[in-house]
Amino acid sequence: MSTIIESIEQRQLRPGIPRFKAGDTVRVHFQVIEGTRRRLQVFEGIVIKRQGSGMRETFTVRKQSFGVGVERTFPLHSPKIEKIEVGAIGDVSRAKLYYLREKVGKKARVRELRPAPGTKTQRAAEASAVEAEPVATAEPVAAAEPEAAGPVENVETTEPVDTAEAVETTESAEAAEPDATAPADEPETT
Repeated sequence: MSTIIESIEQRQLRPGIPRFKAGDTVRVHFQVIEGTRRRLQVFEGIVIKRQGSGMRETFTVRKQSFGVGVERTFPLHSPKIEKIEVGAIGDVSRAKLYYLREKVGKKARVRELRPAPGTKTQRAAEASAVEAEPVATAEPVAAAEPEAAGPVENVETTEPVDTAEAVETTESAEAAEPDATAPADEPETT
């Protein structure tokens, strides 16, 4: 490859990507664009493979969702990935964990590596745990602010809401409540 292309690719690589390999449990925070809205979605699972190099490097994460295996492949240097958190370091002897596709439930688990105290992996695990702590305390504060402002929509809902049903439920709720416009000093007539 020419040095010009390599230098351009080198500038586009993302800095600060954590070290992880096949077998590690990761949480990938990535942007999802739905119409005009952007939101962050988290995909947590076991890395079953990493492939490629440079700008073309990708990794595949697998998780079990309601008994169904879901795999998603991410470009490692994609600008849509906000951050990657390494949760647990897996103890595996393979670079590609395709055998997990046939496993279900507890059989699909990967043994977790328990680093010896004082080793590089132990210090790295502690450092990533310390970095994750401030983020965890900041999220509930950010989530509490919109509630004070007014009603909040559930953005994680994937089912479409029928507007006719929503109108019917609000009308039935209003009919069940007593008349709120009646003055309090007058007795109710039934």
